[in-house]
Amino acid sequence: MTQTPPTGIPGMVDAAVIEIEPDEPVDGFRAGVVDLDYSLAHFSRYGLTLIAICAFGLWHVGTNLFWNEPGLWQNAVHYGGFGFLGFVTSATFKRHAEKPWSIGLDILLGLAVAASAAWIAGAETGLYTRTLAETGLPWQFRTLDWAAGIIMIVAAIELTRRMTGWIIPALVIVSLSYILFLGEILPGVFRAASLPLSDVLFRSLYNDEGMLGIIATISSANITLFMIFGAFLVVSGASDFVIELSKIIAGRFRGGAAFVAIISSALTGTISGSAVANTASTGIITIPLMKANGFRAKFAAGVEASASTGGQMMPPIMGAGAFVMVSFTGIAYSTIVIVSIIPAILYFLSVGFMVRVESMKHRIGTEQIAAVDWKKLWGGALNFVLPLGIMTYMLVSGRTPSFAACFAIGTLIVVSWITPNRMGPRKISRALVLGVKTSIMTAVLLVTVGLINNAVTTSGLGNGFALMIAQWSQGSILIAVILIAIVSLVLGMGLPVTAAYIVLSILSAPALAGLLADGILVEMLVNGIADPAQAAMFALIDSPHVANVTQGMSLEAARELVSGMPFELALVIRPALIDADTLTVFLLTAHLIVFWLSQDSNVTPPVCLAAFTAAGIAKSPPMATGVQAWKIAKGLYIVVLLFAFTPLIGAGFWESIQIGGFALFGIYSLTALIQRYSEGPIPVWLYPVFVAGGALCFIPLNLPLNVAGALLVSGCVVFTSYAARRESVVSAG
Repeated sequence: MTQTPPTGIPGMVDAAVIEIEPDEPVDGFRAGVVDLDYSLAHFSRYGLTLIAICAFGLWHVGTNLFWNEPGLWQNAVHYGGFGFLGFVTSATFKRHAEKPWSIGLDILLGLAVAASAAWIAGAETGLYTRTLAETGLPWQFRTLDWAAGIIMIVAAIELTRRMTGWIIPALVIVSLSYILFLGEILPGVFRAASLPLSDVLFRSLYNDEGMLGIIATISSANITLFMIFGAFLVVSGASDFVIELSKIIAGRFRGGAAFVAIISSALTGTISGSAVANTASTGIITIPLMKANGFRAKFAAGVEASASTGGQMMPPIMGAGAFVMVSFTGIAYSTIVIVSIIPAILYFLSVGFMVRVESMKHRIGTEQIAAVDWKKLWGGALNFVLPLGIMTYMLVSGRTPSFAACFAIGTLIVVSWITPNRMGPRKISRALVLGVKTSIMTAVLLVTVGLINNAVTTSGLGNGFALMIAQWSQGSILIAVILIAIVSLVLGMGLPVTAAYIVLSILSAPALAGLLADGILVEMLVNGIADPAQAAMFALIDSPHVANVTQGMSLEAARELVSGMPFELALVIRPALIDADTLTVFLLTAHLIVFWLSQDSNVTPPVCLAAFTAAGIAKSPPMATGVQAWKIAKGLYIVVLLFAFTPLIGAGFWESIQIGGFALFGIYSLTALIQRYSEGPIPVWLYPVFVAGGALCFIPLNLPLNVAGALLVSGCVVFTSYAARRESVVSAG
């Protein structure tokens, strides 16, 4: 069976699933629905549902691999199935969750959602026919159309409330109100025309930006398949291989148990789709291992939470974030993955630096960690390496994510038969049930987020939000990043990171990309724009500096002129003066900044679910663990600043290596300053040297200064190491 581990936070439900012994009893009907072994043991009660869940998982494979279903039908079945499962496995009233009337009510609600989704998909053609026949009238919904549409929307709001709390339901209600009546009474940039109810219903259901549109397709065609693939890896023993491989790689280092946690979380986190799930599944092994290795409970939990969070930024899958980014930007998958490699390495090494300093500071981590279980290693090796390798190759070579995921699942099943962990019918069924179970919340959330996306797109609210960011930041990229980080933290309290990234990117990524592009415009204005046609574009700006566009101006004047551009004019000037490739780099940079910032809620108090999950396993204080995880995960914010202020994304290979390589010295310097310890205690007089050396290392593509900074940091490390050894000798003498 499957079980969710304790988190230490009363009432909090984890998205994580951990494989444990199958004979342990399950409490309650709702848990039994998505538990293979318990369902088989009570087949008369659960058999039909079990068969339906397995068929639903197989349908996701078939519809993306073999059948050519219309997108509306595919997304309707996807939402209907997960909507049914969402109602059956969750409860409105927790106290009465297992009462027969509560279960019966939720089954009826689930059936109503499934039937409504099918009705709406089937009613599309008739709706168009009736509306076109009645020229000049609104959309001709019939009574059943109205009922089915309203049921779908209300069910999405209620399911999201059950699974994540009130943040997203509140945003949905505000979004619908905004395009119905609220927009016309708001002032300034947020003022928008209201739409009739029939138009709002049509757009919410049938628009590409609505419930069953592009975002739902990302879930039905990509994310769910990768959740199922991840479940196949877990059931096939591939996760055991990751743990044992990590022991071989990191077991001989000081603090080896913590390095095992970092490596295993990096490898498994990329496919789990959830930092919380990754924390639970690997933390149940690595956190006790770290505690036995001498690490404090809250530090061990913080390392696991930080490393699991990093798994979502780890290529090739990036917790499904890469596929969402492809859909939103139109940039090739291979490009996104390649530019994400160095940032991911920087992040995990930043966590490793904290582990190293902690082990030296407290003189721990010297004990030998548990021996490698070679049976588990070889049993899971092929099941992990070959399917994941083939899938990565197919993705980079241009195959669709859905095809690559389906092919990887098939490869794993075939390969498993030459390993001890053979994937027979029972294990395949277990993987399908586990994959569908872990997908419920994400699938429902992404469909629900479509309602917000539709309101933002329909009303032009995204442009208003972009204008607000531009005005509040006054052209400062740093202030814009801080604003986005704050909004991301609030959104992350109620959303998984993929959904948070989608909402945040809709609202803020275009504005941030525009601010990055404005830096080029400022440079051009300082040097002067000789082309008369290009210079004439600035004549529409109400500024005294317009007269100096052709001959050049001061940096301050150029910034003032650019910040005064009307939003609509900026949308014309940027593509006219900046080449398309550069704008694409800025767009990708903006999305990567938003994507990375959307991860911070996992490790940033007051609501840091990954840290709280780890605290429950480590039995450490949740909030103290959250603070510790936030310190350990500081590399997340450093990488974001590297995105914003260096050409890390747009630079060539060797330039990226130079920026990333020297940034490591700066990251280590910051780690040592936070801990006030390097290889030994840091004397007060050495602090400025660490600061100066670290700062020089962050200056992009300035080799003399970078080398000087690296030498300063290295000299500080050598000095503290020598001082610590000398002190140790004196103490021993």
